[in-house]
Amino acid sequence: MAITVIAPTILSKDPAAYKQIIKTYYPFAKHVHIDVSDGSLTSEVTIPESAVWWPRGWTVDIHMMTANPSQHVDTLIKLHPNLVIFHAEAKEDLLPVFNKLKDNGMKVGVALVKDIYPGSIKSILSAVDHALIFSGTLGKYGGTADLLLLEKAALIREIHGNIELGWDGGANLENTKILTHGGIDVINVGSAIAKSPDPAKSFAALEAETEKEDPL
Repeated sequence: MAITVIAPTILSKDPAAYKQIIKTYYPFAKHVHIDVSDGSLTSEVTIPESAVWWPRGWTVDIHMMTANPSQHVDTLIKLHPNLVIFHAEAKEDLLPVFNKLKDNGMKVGVALVKDIYPGSIKSILSAVDHALIFSGTLGKYGGTADLLLLEKAALIREIHGNIELGWDGGANLENTKILTHGGIDVINVGSAIAKSPDPAKSFAALEAETEKEDPL
């Protein structure tokens, strides 16, 4: 079985709180998922990508919750994360945006909220490196994992066989093994780590779940 990555999610509306999250995660995290929302897809607003930073050596995926991806591309190129994820329901043509990011050495991804059917965005899925199956609430921690959405994994891979699959929303100790065996490569974890009394211990327990061979 391929290695599944547990990526702690960073979601913050305040630069000082963001800095504290970085400090908390630094001892154990190597791959993180940073949420950025400008209020155009959801009423929630986080710190902008211009205020995002991370420690040297981290692998960083940035999830851009915006209806207007082209307005953010230049700043993202300067940040140069591992991966940038935009939403299928954005109000612009995503393909030119993805091409510009890829030309600058970044991976690109698309997020599919609950009502986005993979077959309706075949051209986008064929062009990206990563598809994020989204089961949460945009801009907030504490979503519920609707495991029926795992059915999208096979549908997405019928369109793009080598795509990396991510999951966002409600991942915890009760379902991490199911998500792993369901074909998810990167499990983004919010509350189960961020709201834990011992984030490092919770992270280690989640990683251990991904290594269990029995899917039941």
